[in-house]
Amino acid sequence: MNADDFPTPDVDVETVDPESLKDSIDAGEDVTLLDARMQSDYDEWRIDGENVTSTNVPYFEFLEDEIDDDVLEQIPDDRKVTVLCAKGGASEYVAGTLAERGYDVNHLEDGMNGWASIYEAVEVERYDGAGTLLQYQRPSSGCLGYLLYDDGEAAIVDPLRAFTDRYLEDADDLGVDIEYALDTHVHADHISGVRGLDAEGVEGVIPEAAVDRGVTYADELTTAADGDTFEVGDATIEAVYTPGHTTGMTSYLVDDSLLATGDGLFVESVARPDLEEGDDGAPDAASMLYESLQERVLALPDDTLIGGAHFSDAAEPADDGTFTAPIGQLVDEMDALTMDEEDFVELILSDMPPRPANYEEIIATNLGQSAVDDDEAFTLELGPNNCAASQDSLAGD
Repeated sequence: MNADDFPTPDVDVETVDPESLKDSIDAGEDVTLLDARMQSDYDEWRIDGENVTSTNVPYFEFLEDEIDDDVLEQIPDDRKVTVLCAKGGASEYVAGTLAERGYDVNHLEDGMNGWASIYEAVEVERYDGAGTLLQYQRPSSGCLGYLLYDDGEAAIVDPLRAFTDRYLEDADDLGVDIEYALDTHVHADHISGVRGLDAEGVEGVIPEAAVDRGVTYADELTTAADGDTFEVGDATIEAVYTPGHTTGMTSYLVDDSLLATGDGLFVESVARPDLEEGDDGAPDAASMLYESLQERVLALPDDTLIGGAHFSDAAEPADDGTFTAPIGQLVDEMDALTMDEEDFVELILSDMPPRPANYEEIIATNLGQSAVDDDEAFTLELGPNNCAASQDSLAGD
């Protein structure tokens, strides 16, 4: 039986929407999850947290009229259990079978697809440039983006295609027009929203240095070279060329206050160097990253905030809830930033996580070499963020 084709349970099953589940987790409430997806899907990507207890029992274990006792013994009967699956169909059925047996259960509306639709905007309170800076956060994949707005104008850095309408709606609510949509690089874990926003009248911007990777639509957009500036109200965004994660990686210095580093530097780690040229090219890319960090990023004032394009489960948010940190703090916390080049390269090549799911197809899509519709694009980018060099935090090492 396909996991999407389950009958409606005979008993009423309460649903919980993804935002409410996340609110409970963020509030520190104890949350118990029964994940009914296949074990391989569960092992690759699941909802975690210090206060989250998660158990994986695939949906097919609940198809028999008489469910094995060893299956039921895995499910707590002394607390509320939230059942989830990929899209919500199997979890509703599983929750129903458990409710019939007296379990206190609900199920996650739209499953992990619903979880992947959560997208939150949090103000970067320590930003002290002109205007207001928001950090967009997608907890399912750790994707981060930035919206700067001032005096009726706005710019967004590293937008996601799945949330094109959201950006336009937010701008409308704020009473601003999005002037620029800027990509830091050719992303490997999500489909870029720059072209979608450009089609809506926003000026799309990609790094000039990324064009040679095979970007097919460069003539249709603006290209940003090192030192180019973009005005947003009284604020200035400056392109800072920082290759390493990719040859085209370009950071954006937002009014001398925050450096949007793409996948060059995160609050808990540095970039992985193998997604463009593979294992063979990783050592040279790592050396390039070292030079970019030392000569371009760490040369900025210590109070300059760093804001990457991702965060991992190992990242700790700042007091304002954003994944940002001053350069000086990261230098103090991350030994990798004070190593010599040889030790740095050895470190970041030593413990890289698996490459992002579907990364080759995502890169081809972002280059314009292949095309996918919105549903396919959303499915391609489901899964964890694996753009950092380490599976664990390098901060505090």
